[in-house]
Amino acid sequence: MKKFTYTEKKDTRSGFGAGMAELGRTNPNVVALCADLVASLKLDTFIKENPERFIQCGIAEANMIGVSAGLTLNGLVPFASTFANFGSGRVYDQIRQSVAYSNKNVKICVSHAGLTLGEDGATHQILEDLGMMKTLPNMTVINPCDYNQTKAATIAIANHEGPVYLRFGRPVIPVFTGADQPFEIGKAWLVSEGTDVSLFATGHLVWEAIQAAEALEAEGISAEVINIHTIKPLDEEAVLRSVQKTGCVVTAEEHMENSGLGDSIAQVLAKNFPAPIEYVAVKDTFGESGTPAQLMEKYGLSAAHIVTAAKQAIQRKTNQA
Repeated sequence: MKKFTYTEKKDTRSGFGAGMAELGRTNPNVVALCADLVASLKLDTFIKENPERFIQCGIAEANMIGVSAGLTLNGLVPFASTFANFGSGRVYDQIRQSVAYSNKNVKICVSHAGLTLGEDGATHQILEDLGMMKTLPNMTVINPCDYNQTKAATIAIANHEGPVYLRFGRPVIPVFTGADQPFEIGKAWLVSEGTDVSLFATGHLVWEAIQAAEALEAEGISAEVINIHTIKPLDEEAVLRSVQKTGCVVTAEEHMENSGLGDSIAQVLAKNFPAPIEYVAVKDTFGESGTPAQLMEKYGLSAAHIVTAAKQAIQRKTNQA
């Protein structure tokens, strides 16, 4: 398999900040809004260079969504930012009514998603947001895998017409994608080719899937790794092309098992090419306080858990043969 290395670790939220800084210099229509979390969302550079294009909404997320929807009427491209829990669950009604229903060009950009928010605990660790957002008509849902891809996605969505939910996180993780990569919404990235099992991963779990594939290769198992950075629209062609070759699937995500990436891929397979599928995701439970590493291990989201799931999927495929 193709080998990946890294020389540094960065948080994906800093990729968002870097993308916003570049947009501030290149796209005069981009406006940033924040719900009293400027430092956490890494917006300092954008604000310093473009103070007239920043609106501090305070701890009033519903109002921030409404203001964002209104700004689009003047041709502006608002980037509304806060923590994922507050930018999805707290304001679902406003997003549904004011943004998705009327197809407003609002970019909802959220940090501190999933379990790896860590010590802040279950009240802040939203694990349902991808499912909530992907069910909304007109909404595009993106979950990039590292600093560079988050920066590229941030820049790309400014040129996309329509609502977008962009999800990223707080922990530092390996930076393993190219600094000047193109980002195509709705187009999966074939990370590494394989023949025995397809590993579809998103967000922080892409690096874990790469590590799992290397471990499987050491045991003589060829795993294909695909980065599904766009949850909606899903690249169904890439999914089917891989599974028709390997015959079994593992999905990996820092999200609830029901309603996330695995759910979307299972629907595609059920309609087009039924195959054994195993899920690496949180199993119908809330999280708890702990370090990101502790939580990833306890809730079964590590590379080792992907390895186990891959072997289970392959065994089910063998039993069906």
